[in-house]
Amino acid sequence: MRTLPTFLTLTAVAAVALTGCAASPASSPTPSATTAPVACTDPGATSDAVTVAGDAAAEPTVTFEAPLATKATERTVITEGTGDAIEEGDSVAISYAAYNATTGAKLTAGGFGDAAGLTVNVVNGQGVIPGILKGVACSNVGDRVAVVFPPADGFGETGNTDLGVAATDQLLFVIDIKEKLPTRATGEDQEPTDGFPTVKLADDGAPTVTMPKSDPPTDLAVEVLKKGDGAAVTETSTVTVQYTGAIWDTGKMFDQSWGVGPTSFPVSGLITGFTQGLVGQTVGSQVVIVIPPGELGYEGGNETAGISETDTLVFVVDIIAAA
Repeated sequence: MRTLPTFLTLTAVAAVALTGCAASPASSPTPSATTAPVACTDPGATSDAVTVAGDAAAEPTVTFEAPLATKATERTVITEGTGDAIEEGDSVAISYAAYNATTGAKLTAGGFGDAAGLTVNVVNGQGVIPGILKGVACSNVGDRVAVVFPPADGFGETGNTDLGVAATDQLLFVIDIKEKLPTRATGEDQEPTDGFPTVKLADDGAPTVTMPKSDPPTDLAVEVLKKGDGAAVTETSTVTVQYTGAIWDTGKMFDQSWGVGPTSFPVSGLITGFTQGLVGQTVGSQVVIVIPPGELGYEGGNETAGISETDTLVFVVDIIAAA
């Protein structure tokens, strides 16, 4: 899918509010992790100076004396959870309250109460600034942590003008670890539809796609292989998915998330056919989306991905979360 513009913002979409970048599936058939496994982050005098009050499920009241400053990221556990330990390779949903630790200003908050949390992938850190990843790593489900970090683990040398975060400003996040997310679709198996590619799953859920010998459909076609009972995806959702992309005529895979971990992106930033194929589907589902050439896919092709202007695209998508 087309790569979205890189951005450093906390305001675009709630569920990607803490991203260092947001990208739709890229064009590499063999993905590799972009971030080394994260070691446990120790507490320090700066993170210990933050006072947090309030119920676990509700947005907390956070008190601190600005400016806070640290040379390296510090993480203090405010409340210890009793859930599963977060391990390398897990994807988790978090709630967060973010502050400019230098000025004391509140920046944003999300995921509290019944709201869907921000997804953090602990194997590759895709989609979140490093300070958030360091806050989540080594936690347990149910933990509430305070993380203070310098610009290097935040918005870098550019800062964030939309939020009024200068290049030298430090950040504070109070994070609730809400739940572990599955790494594959968990919905109920559905009867395959004639004329669609055949999908065989490995033990870890990774699909192998075999194309039929028939001609591809000339219109967008969607097949549900597993039906989840979660929330429905909307045009304004940010989704967390596992996916594989292949070309109908050759069967060649041009992109996948398997091997790296679930990836998150705004539905509105995808090629039109992918967006239309996802909207209305439910979390927990696995769907096959067949996209004809032209305006629904890559008009003119995508040379980097090896996609010609006449290629029909096939995506197998596991919908893990939507916010």
